Formats: sequence, structure tokens, C-alpha cells
Amino acid sequence: MGVITRLKLVLTGLFLAISFLGIAHTDQGNPDRYTLNAQLLAAARDGDTATVERVIEEGANLDSRNRGGKTALYLFVERRDLAMVNYMLNQGANPNISDLEKVTPTMSAAYNGDLSILKSLVQSGTNIQEEDQVFKTAMIYAAAAGHSHIVKYLLEKGVEVDQRYHHELTALMWASGMNQRSVVALLLSQGADMTLRDDRGKTASDIAIGAKAGSVVNLLE
Repeated sequence: MGVITRLKLVLTGLFLAISFLGIAHTDQGNPDRYTLNAQLLAAARDGDTATVERVIEEGANLDSRNRGGKTALYLFVERRDLAMVNYMLNQGANPNISDLEKVTPTMSAAYNGDLSILKSLVQSGTNIQEEDQVFKTAMIYAAAAGHSHIVKYLLEKGVEVDQRYHHELTALMWASGMNQRSVVALLLSQGADMTLRDDRGKTASDIAIGAKAGSVVNLLE
């Protein structure tokens, strides 16, 4: 094996290690804590709860982030591990830290349809109105994914049924465009205004017709 090939292999391995175990810059001045943070993130990624608990007891930073900006709490939300989500929150993890695309654990839970996890995050003070880098909120993630139980919960927590989002879209418009009949029906039952128009002048019905969302068009007539 040539020197260049060996060097490429070493660099590739280093890059992968950093990608999987990267942490927030705040602890890089402390080698011991840096290692604990890396272990925390790797263990959370793999669902290794025993290691997570051990390194937290040893002083790992609860809110350290990997190269994608995700915390251990975020990784457990993605794994749909309610017990570990509650454990991280009880230890003091911040539920509002987003990844590099500004997607929060709350948005991830809404998209996944995980009501129990979403409730835990809300009880811990998460901001349900936070927007990601393309201006989507937890409500939009839930409505577009067809999770009517999440939409109902967010309405109960104070999100307005006709709240305007980017481009003057509403949750009803998002659900209509994604052909999510159960969500459209729920929003209409909660008083959503089907006559509202986005910044292109389109109603929810127009959007549904344009998207060939046949299962919701009749609900919007």
C-alpha cells in the first residue's frame, strides 16, 4: 500500500471519528471533559443508556453537540426513547437546542408523531413556536406528516388554528397540499378558515387541487 493511500485511509478514519463524535467547542480546552462529551454523544447515538448515565455522572456536558448540532437529548428524541428523553430532561438538558438546520427536538417529535415525548418537552419549557431555517414549526411538521393527534395537542397548547406561517401559509394549507385528510378534517372541525389565501392568492382548496390531493378536495368544497 502506497504512502498516499495510507494517508487517505487515516484521514478518512479521522473524519468519520470527528463526524460521529464531534462536540461543542466550549469544552475543547478540557481534554477530559472533551472525551466525556464524545462518549455521551456516541452512547446516545447507539442507545447505550448505561454509558450515557455513567459519563453524565462523571461530568459530561449535557448540552454538548455533534457535528450536526444535535445534543444527546435530540438523539434520544430521534430514537423515540421516552425513558431516556425524560432522564435527560430531569438531568437538566436544554430542550430548545436545535441542530445546524435549526430543527429542534420538539419539531422532530412532532414529525415522528411522538405525543408522549412532545408532552415531556413541552413540560420542560420547549418553545413550540420555534422555526427552523426554512421557517417550519412543530405544527407544520405535524400537519404535513398527517399526525392529527399532534396537531390537536398543539392547538390545545395555544397554537392558533389559522396562524400564518412563511408565505402566509396555514396548517390547513400545508395539510391540504400533503393530502392529509385526517388533519384537514380536524382543522376544519376546530374552525380553520378555508377561504384564507397564501401570498400567491391560493386557498387550501387551490393547493390541494394543484397537488392532486384527491382525498381532501371534497372536504374543502
